[in-house]
Amino acid sequence: MRAEGPAEAEAAIRRFLSSARQPVLVEPGENQFPLEESSYSLEWRGSRFLVEVWDETRNLARRVTGVRDERPGKLELTIERFGGEQGRILLLDLSRSGRAEERRGARLVWREEFRRSLHRQFPDWRIAGLSSEPNLEESLSPAYPRALIRNGTTGRAAIFSPPEAGAAAGAVTFGLVWLDYLRRRERRLAIEGLALFVPQAEARAAYLRLPFLNPRAARFDAFVYTAEGYEDRFDPADYGNLETELETAATPLLDRASPVAAAVARISDLPFVEKIARNDGALSLRVRGIEFARATRSGLLYGLERKTVAREASLPEVEALARELARLRTAGAPDRATPLWRQQPEAWLESEVRAHLGAIDPSLCPEPVYGQVPAIAGGDRGVIDLLAAGRDGRLAVLELKASEDIHLPLQALDYWMRVRWHAEHGEFSRKGYFPGLTLRQEWPRLLLIAPALSFHPKTETILRYFAPEIEVERIGLGVEWRQGPRVMFRVQGDRQPV
Repeated sequence: MRAEGPAEAEAAIRRFLSSARQPVLVEPGENQFPLEESSYSLEWRGSRFLVEVWDETRNLARRVTGVRDERPGKLELTIERFGGEQGRILLLDLSRSGRAEERRGARLVWREEFRRSLHRQFPDWRIAGLSSEPNLEESLSPAYPRALIRNGTTGRAAIFSPPEAGAAAGAVTFGLVWLDYLRRRERRLAIEGLALFVPQAEARAAYLRLPFLNPRAARFDAFVYTAEGYEDRFDPADYGNLETELETAATPLLDRASPVAAAVARISDLPFVEKIARNDGALSLRVRGIEFARATRSGLLYGLERKTVAREASLPEVEALARELARLRTAGAPDRATPLWRQQPEAWLESEVRAHLGAIDPSLCPEPVYGQVPAIAGGDRGVIDLLAAGRDGRLAVLELKASEDIHLPLQALDYWMRVRWHAEHGEFSRKGYFPGLTLRQEWPRLLLIAPALSFHPKTETILRYFAPEIEVERIGLGVEWRQGPRVMFRVQGDRQPV
């Protein structure tokens, strides 16, 4: 940290402004001020050096006392606010600072907004700690400001989700990790629970998860904040029922006497070709998870990045494509750096699980196994959701992930809660799923399946806060799962593998 005084600060500011092409001033808790010639002033008043900035609606004046850090595209200054309170401001050149500095500036803004929210919602509590710095050891993201508040010997964890699309769901994950960390760190405090602050536009994604957390493990308080800077305590009734829809089970659309069916039969005679029924009635032809052809009532399409209509004369080319995929995408491939070997590992894992479901869990019926039904909006979630049924008629949700992911438990919960709703209402049987099997309407099982070394270290921590009524099982596979999944461990809930 540099120790120069106000005169050095003035010189540093003028150096910064002379070289910056897109300068802005950021104070934690405030939106940035563009620094144009007509929107700021640098002024000495006796021995005090003042910086003043303004726009059409705001004005900010600060006494600058020194330079904290100076580097290309960034100048951090120490300030004294009115009343003697110490602080800092940042001058950034957006044309040079890049996305990292912009994100850091935004994090400072939201951290201070979080501070004000805590003062409003917990006026009798003291903020004992507030941070937006990363904690890699505890897997705490800098994108989510977090706090410890206390009232006497009682403490509470708190976390704030930034108003970015998709961020709110992650706040629950990092909030549980933060809560657990504080309980281990603050031995003299009774950390009773977690307070979540989530933007109004994203609240549903986060708060639908809360009813499935264990109220006996922690108290959960939830707040929705608005763009205007105010927040309200969350009421689950405001969000109504879970939005989920289950379509009628699709049946293959192919006429057995059609040329398409004949072509599919010829191609699927290859031993490495998988036939997977899609929810839209089409038939997906794959090699170890990668689709190379798709059969519909109107015809056969083939190709990897772009599908082409297959003719009778094209069938040798389709078969050649499948053979080349099988050659490159095999567990024993000599070159594992090729894109076709490396891409879509979750799809490859799905292929192995489908083919060896009895080894994964002997109590499950080997077929049918459905892809994501009901569907979850929001694009690529980075995981594979499968729905199977036990021989006793109880449904099982299988969540697959080939690499480490801290969000796996709660992403699985998102899908599980939708399956639970439809199971309780008897919709799977009414809509043609698992024909010939009498399905039970109780809560489904939840199986988290991944390579044994790829479960995130915080998976057990997060599962510790799941409602005990949710039967969760983690199944860890051997590192060479592409050669066939070998179960290395099978544990219930948050227990540790032995």
